[in-house]
Amino acid sequence: MDGFRVLGVAIRREPWIFTLSTLGSVLFGALTVADAWVLGWSTDHVLLPAFDEGATSAGLVVAVLALFVGVAILRAVGIVARRLGAGIMQYRMQAAYRREVTAQYLRLPMAWHQRHPTGQLLSNANSDVEAAWAPIAPLPMAVGTIAMLVIAVVQMLLVDLKMASVGLLVFPLVTIATLIYQHWSSPLFTQIQALRAELSEVAHESFDGAMVVKTLGRESEETERFAAKANQLRDLGIRVGRIRAMFDPILEAIPSLGVLGVLGVGVWQVEQGNAGAGDVVTIAYLLTIVAFPIRSIGWLFGEFPRSVVGFRRVHRVLDEKVTTEYGDARLTSTEVGARLEVASLAFSYDLDRTLLADLSFVVEPGSTVAIVGETASGKSTLTTLLTRLVDPLVGQVLVDGTDLRDLAPGELARQAALVPQTAFLFDDTVRGNVTLGEDVSDEDVWHALRTAQADGFVAALPDALDAKLGERGTSLSGGQRQRLSLARALVRRPRLLIMDDATSAVDPEVEARILEGLRQQSRGSGSNGSTLVLIAYRKATIGLADEVLFLSGGRIADRGTHDDLLVRNPAYADLVNAYEQSAVPAEVSE
Repeated sequence: MDGFRVLGVAIRREPWIFTLSTLGSVLFGALTVADAWVLGWSTDHVLLPAFDEGATSAGLVVAVLALFVGVAILRAVGIVARRLGAGIMQYRMQAAYRREVTAQYLRLPMAWHQRHPTGQLLSNANSDVEAAWAPIAPLPMAVGTIAMLVIAVVQMLLVDLKMASVGLLVFPLVTIATLIYQHWSSPLFTQIQALRAELSEVAHESFDGAMVVKTLGRESEETERFAAKANQLRDLGIRVGRIRAMFDPILEAIPSLGVLGVLGVGVWQVEQGNAGAGDVVTIAYLLTIVAFPIRSIGWLFGEFPRSVVGFRRVHRVLDEKVTTEYGDARLTSTEVGARLEVASLAFSYDLDRTLLADLSFVVEPGSTVAIVGETASGKSTLTTLLTRLVDPLVGQVLVDGTDLRDLAPGELARQAALVPQTAFLFDDTVRGNVTLGEDVSDEDVWHALRTAQADGFVAALPDALDAKLGERGTSLSGGQRQRLSLARALVRRPRLLIMDDATSAVDPEVEARILEGLRQQSRGSGSNGSTLVLIAYRKATIGLADEVLFLSGGRIADRGTHDDLLVRNPAYADLVNAYEQSAVPAEVSE
C-alpha cells in the first residue's frame, strides 16, 4: 500500500500528464486485444475458406491488410502517448523533488547540516529522488494493460466458456508467483537503497579528502573501505538477480502452459463441433497477450520497495521542521559602518560543555576589533553567531540595535560579509567567483581585487577576469584563493566585515598591504566605510585593531589595545608570541 501512496502523490501533482499517458496505454491495450479479433476473423473468413476453395478474393486480402495496418497504426499512437507521458511525468516529479530538497537544504540551519554527512545529503537529492519516482515509468503501462487484461478476459469468456476457464487458471498461479517474488525481494531492495546512500557517503569523503588520502598514503585503506560497501551492494544485487532469474522463467512458462491447455481443450471442442478453429486461435492468442499485462504489473510492484525507501528518505529531509525563523525588520541603508553589539551571549554544541559564555562587547561603526584566543576557544564559532549561521542559546547579537533574529530574510547578508578561514572557490571564472552572479561592474570588481591585493595575479592570468579557475580553484595557490575570497566580500561593500584568519596563507608583505587597505577602508568617510571584526593570530593583523578581545575558557578574559594587553596580561603575551614564533612562512603567491 505504501507504494500506491507514493504513486498517488505523483498522480495528484501531474493529473493531466498521467491521464494522457494512461489513455495512450488503454488505447495500446485495446488495440492489442483487437489484434486477436482480427486474427480470429481472418482465420474464419479468409484463411480457412482459402484452403477449402483453393482461392480467395482480392477484396478480402485488402480488407485483412487494412485491418492489421489500421490496428498497428493506432497501437503505435498509443505507445507514443504512453511512453511520452510516462517519461515527462517521471522527470517532472524528479526535477520538482530535487528543487524542493535543495530549497529545504538552503532553509535548514547550519547546525542541521553539521549533523548530516554531505554524502547522505547528495544521496537524498539524487539517487533517493530517482528511486522514489522509478515506478512512474511502468505505471501508465500497468494501468492501461489492466484495461487490456479486462477486455481480453471478457472476450475470451464470450468466445468459449470452457476454453476460457482453462486459460484463466494461469492467473492464480501467476499471482502466487508474484507474491513469492515480492516477499523475497522487497527486503533486499530496501537494503540495496540504504547501501547506495552509504556508498555515496564513502565516495564523497574519499574525493573530498583526496589530499589527505594521498599525502598520508591511505589510498589502499580508502579503496578497501569503498570496496567493502561496493561488495555488499554487489552481493545484494546478485541475490536479487538470482531471485529474478528464477521468477522470470516461471512467469514466462505459466502462460505458455495455459496456451497448451487451451489448445488441448480447443482441439477437443472443434472435434465435438462445439467451437470453430478461429475461436481456438483467438483464445490462444489472447492468452499469450495477457501475459504481458501481468508482467507489466509485476514490473510496477517490483519497483515499489526501492521507491518507498527512497520516498521516505527524501521526506525525512522535506518534513524537517528545524528551520531558521526570521522577522521583518530592515537595516538602514547607509554608507557608514554598522554598529555591532553582543549581549550576554552563550552557545554550546552539546549540553555537557559550554563553548561560549556571557560574552558582551560593542564594536562602534567604522572601528576594528580583533578577537584572539587559543585553539578551540570558540573564535570561529563566534563568527557563525555574528553572521547568524547558528543562533545563540542565550543572549543577543545586534546590528544597529536590531537583534539578528528580527531581521528579514537576506537582510543581514546585504549588510555583512564573512571571509572564512578556508577559502572556497567555484569552478567558474574569476569574475563569477567574486560577484557570485550579482550585477557588479568590472570597475568595482577590480577595486575589490586591488584592496585584496589580488589584482596583480588576476591580471597575469590568460583571460584575466574571464579566466576559469577549476574546481575549488585548484589552479591557484592558497594565498591567492584567500585573496579572491576576501575580494568576494569586499565587492559587496559590507557595512560589517568579519574575517576569520582570512590572510593566514598570505606572505607577511602582501598581508601588510591588505591590512593597510582595510585600515583605510574601515576608517573611510565615503562609501567604503566598514566595521571590522578580525579573528587574528599574527601581530600585524592584531595591531590593526582599535581593541583586542582575549578569549579564554569561552569568556572574555581581558580586553584593551594590543600594546596594553602585551604589558599587563602574561597569558595573552605568551599566546601571541608563541603564534609568532611558531608561524611557518606562508607561500609567496605573487
